[in-house]
Amino acid sequence: MSSDLTAAIADQLSALMDFLRSEAAGGAVLIVAAAVALIWSNSPFAPAYFHLLHLPLGVSAGEASFALPLHDWINDALMVVFFLLVTLEIRREMADGQLSSLSTIAAPGIAAIGGMLVPAAIYLGCTWGDSQDVRGWAIPTATDIAFSLAVLSVLGRRVPLALKVFLTALAIIDDLGAILMIGLVYTGDIMLGALGLAALVWVALLALNRAGVRALWPYLLGGVVLWVCVFRSGLHPTIAGVALAFAVPMRHCAGERHSPGHRLEHALTGVVAFVVLPLFGLANVGLRFDTLPPGTLTDPVVLGVALGLVVGKQVGVFGATMAAVRLGWARLPDGLSLLQLYGAAILCGIGFTMSLFIGDLAFGGEPREVGVKLGVFAASLVAALLGLAVLAVATSGRPRDGQDHGPDDRQPGGLVTDP
Repeated sequence: MSSDLTAAIADQLSALMDFLRSEAAGGAVLIVAAAVALIWSNSPFAPAYFHLLHLPLGVSAGEASFALPLHDWINDALMVVFFLLVTLEIRREMADGQLSSLSTIAAPGIAAIGGMLVPAAIYLGCTWGDSQDVRGWAIPTATDIAFSLAVLSVLGRRVPLALKVFLTALAIIDDLGAILMIGLVYTGDIMLGALGLAALVWVALLALNRAGVRALWPYLLGGVVLWVCVFRSGLHPTIAGVALAFAVPMRHCAGERHSPGHRLEHALTGVVAFVVLPLFGLANVGLRFDTLPPGTLTDPVVLGVALGLVVGKQVGVFGATMAAVRLGWARLPDGLSLLQLYGAAILCGIGFTMSLFIGDLAFGGEPREVGVKLGVFAASLVAALLGLAVLAVATSGRPRDGQDHGPDDRQPGGLVTDP
């Protein structure tokens, strides 16, 4: 093996491990931020919490002004950075990672599809007949990768790398599905003029890419203009982050160690993990338990979200994966047992960030959003504890160094992964 190839493989493995470590650490910070929001919103200082979220912030120039509540700045502006990073990760994985070939994308891809369809069906079954409630059908289809990897990190080195990679690839495909749903389903009235300007800005950014511009600042500056145009168009402004990610160059040029896309992804990883997502959690998790109306726990929205995440995710992910393997459509990584796969399927029920985000789009400002939060909290907690318990049993016989030692070391009941 040539030294160049060895160095390239080492770089890819290093990037993957950095990503996994940062997501797990970021998930822990997100959990702390969510706990702070819950405590704050149920404390004597709760009025200050809700007043802060609705505090208008903006800029003005003469008669023109642009102001949004702090909550909207976080959800509509800061979360653009989150979607930019997610889409950059998807592009990288499609180019040279877990999503680069059918053989590697088949298992997590089929698992992700099953993990979106079954929860959506369960939610619709719980809310069918109410035209308002059914708008939230996409809420339980999401998986929070940061939260899930934070739970996995509790087990330390006993968790096989293959399981982390499978869960990460599944969540990335799940995020792609969520992005498509946000763009196609949760949009307002379209302003064609602003949408046309957004399209022109995006074409200009693509032209910069084609012209060989490798500096990041022109893309970031154009991204700000793109965000304003998308915001005015009626599409959800986070779509601007997705569009920008597809305009930034991802391929290496001679003399470059990393492409502009890789540099931007590396720069944003810590910002998203330790700033954007914690602020999102702090702004969206606040819920006054003493103001919950009677019968909240049996509300169709609460049941649809909770059952969709806890039951739908594990049935959809595990069931679709097993069916694909048995039919010869997919091949799982070597060394994964049935119990490990099932534990990962349960962890997919941790919706949190994306579920709360979609819930805000579907029911923002309505009483139903309280039910969404309650359902997401309860389901994510149950999925985290149950998934952790199953994986603790599934990995109890693994070496503490976290290394796979060949097929003979598989636990009883391990999958035969050859089709």
